[in-house]
Amino acid sequence: MSDIDDLIDFLAASPSPWHAVASSAARLSAAGFTGVEYEAQWDEMPARGFVVRGGALVAWRRGAATDARSALRLVGAHTDSPCLRVKPRPDTGCVGWKQLGVEVYGGVLVNSWLDRDLGVAGRVVLADGTAHDIVVDEAICRVPQLAIHLDRDVNERGLVLDKQQHLTPVWGSGAPQAGEFADWLTTQVFVGPTTSTIAAWDLCLFDRTPPAVLGADQSLLASGRLDNQVSCWAAIDAITTADDPGDTTAVVALFDHEEVGSESVTGAAGPLLEHVLERLSLATGATRADFLHQLANSTCVSADNAHAVHPNYRERHDPDHQPIVNRGPAIKLNSNQRYATTARSTAMIRRVFADAGVPSQVFVSRNNMPCGTTIGPITATRLGIETVDVGVPQLSMHSARELCGVDDPVSLAIGLRRYFS
Repeated sequence: MSDIDDLIDFLAASPSPWHAVASSAARLSAAGFTGVEYEAQWDEMPARGFVVRGGALVAWRRGAATDARSALRLVGAHTDSPCLRVKPRPDTGCVGWKQLGVEVYGGVLVNSWLDRDLGVAGRVVLADGTAHDIVVDEAICRVPQLAIHLDRDVNERGLVLDKQQHLTPVWGSGAPQAGEFADWLTTQVFVGPTTSTIAAWDLCLFDRTPPAVLGADQSLLASGRLDNQVSCWAAIDAITTADDPGDTTAVVALFDHEEVGSESVTGAAGPLLEHVLERLSLATGATRADFLHQLANSTCVSADNAHAVHPNYRERHDPDHQPIVNRGPAIKLNSNQRYATTARSTAMIRRVFADAGVPSQVFVSRNNMPCGTTIGPITATRLGIETVDVGVPQLSMHSARELCGVDDPVSLAIGLRRYFS
């Protein structure tokens, strides 16, 4: 299987943050990593292990020559993507249509969700507190666009969508019934009669169109959730296949909730990574001083996709910093600290990519076009470690279906393998 086929399998198996974590955990387990319970007492820890908490995962791999003060080589990414999420009381509708109430999650490119066959995926929690991940990869609902006959100047004035009024998908015909969605969901979680009841859920709608290599030259990849599951895949691939880290420890942190600000138990602004790293340090018998020394000598690669220059909107990019697909990962810089990259971390990652034989580029936003941000500044602030932001160039960021080159994800994975080893 080629690397790009492996990435396609990862994307197809990961329609929600919880499934991205499950996919990552399965790959780590297959590579000999040991899962550790987050709530357990951490005493003797495996040299290769991982911990899962909700839609987040932290994995580590100690080199053969590490000690209590050995540096960390950290790669951070995020598992979540902008989407539509099912509300707690979703049963709604009118004029003969059954509809599902949804909430917009993150900076969704809303028009991209119109007229797509949508499935349902995420996590269901039962009344007894147990959680079950679920995927219904069937055409469950759809957000139909208004016919052009009823909106004749839409092509001239542009499509304007009210997120509350115009994004409610249809999922059947007839009069809506309270509790109907919960009843249907119960049949998807359980086979046959059950006395268990669903207490709550975190459910994402997802476009059922599978990932596909695109173009007559097979040079492009189209899929949902490229931002940022491409980076999750590359990070997990790197930590499982890289050479021994030697006198360092390789760490992968896959956070949830980056698309909504990272402020959560499993987000980069929360204490998850810091606590995991300190607990790992203390489990080796290290002191607090040893841990702080370790952080001072560590580095972080914040991996999150970048904006490729759009052929139809070239004016939206700085003319001298235009990432082009299939020319390598982009090093992302912003003087206003929307990215955490410094001159020192730039030199470090350029050297790593060059040693790996991987091309790289530079991305800087136009002064009149504010850029987004990543987990990079948050992680750098919490841990005080040198950080660089890099990412695969892509188009259609935050669309239900995004586009990147087939070479760049593989180049990122190869570069991260070198970084770890």
